[in-house]
Amino acid sequence: MENAVVQQIRKKITRSKFGEIFFVSSFPQYDVEYVTKLLAIFEKEGLVTRIAKGVYVKPRKTRFGILYPSAYELVKKIAKRDKAKVIPTGATAANRLGFSTQVPMNTIFLTTGSGRKLKLGNRTVTLKHGAPKNFAFRGRLMPELVQALRNIGEHNITQDVEARIGQLFSETPETDTIEYDLLLAPVWMRQIINKGIKQ
Repeated sequence: MENAVVQQIRKKITRSKFGEIFFVSSFPQYDVEYVTKLLAIFEKEGLVTRIAKGVYVKPRKTRFGILYPSAYELVKKIAKRDKAKVIPTGATAANRLGFSTQVPMNTIFLTTGSGRKLKLGNRTVTLKHGAPKNFAFRGRLMPELVQALRNIGEHNITQDVEARIGQLFSETPETDTIEYDLLLAPVWMRQIINKGIKQ
């Protein structure tokens, strides 16, 4: 028969929503080493899945296999716990902002927190500690847009890209921050963004 501590932790995980993240530190009232062993046991039972050292997620099981939450949702939860900021980079940023329909298998995020790797089945999510300049923007759209445009490349900008930039700023007006944020972007991006906004 399970003791009261095991029952309490099991109940908390069982009642949690799909995609909930659990850290070894999620149960501060109990000994860290004890919680670590318990989570390892729960993983063997299929109650949680380990995605990084000390980080577990409650997965959803389907007839096709284990279904994980989106990489972005997981990364946001980890960032919240770490009181850090995160920015999608490369193809991930381009996909999230609608410049590409291709969903990358391996995604990279810049963070103000610690770097780490998450394993979501056959996918890898990498958190890299980013330079402060990447997080100096005041608006929410611009830091991700800069990463997406960097992925596309200066010489691959099309009218569709410019039109999409216009749509993004109409959906997320950043009138209070755009002037400041544009000065932080490379010159070629400033020109393209300004052109897109004016469309």
